[in-house]
Amino acid sequence: MSGSISHGGHVVLDYTGYSPPVDFDGEWMLQVLRECVRKAGIREVHAHVAQFDGSESPPGFAAIVLIDESHVSAHCYSESGLLAIDIFTCGDSDPGLLADEIHSVVVDAIPSLVLSGRGRLDRF
Repeated sequence: MSGSISHGGHVVLDYTGYSPPVDFDGEWMLQVLRECVRKAGIREVHAHVAQFDGSESPPGFAAIVLIDESHVSAHCYSESGLLAIDIFTCGDSDPGLLADEIHSVVVDAIPSLVLSGRGRLDRF
């Protein structure tokens, strides 16, 4: 939107080298997302995780925290070592700061994790 002020932002983080830091890593990731959202002062509306064992979907998980401004999610493909994190806010909260906090926690917990891409799109 040329010449207008953005009222939201969307940050994506792509990682390679993912290795589960704990058993039930989907639950762990959901707690990471929830804690980072809480620290950012953003209101959580709902949270859910689905852990996949490879029988119907590739092994990994999908974790999402719905926030009153949009969502924060993580999708992991364990066998491939891929992790994608998506932060979308439609209000005053800066998704870049939330992305920085999440990044700090996950790279501290998973030394093999490599940030292979980070992108931002201003919304609205």
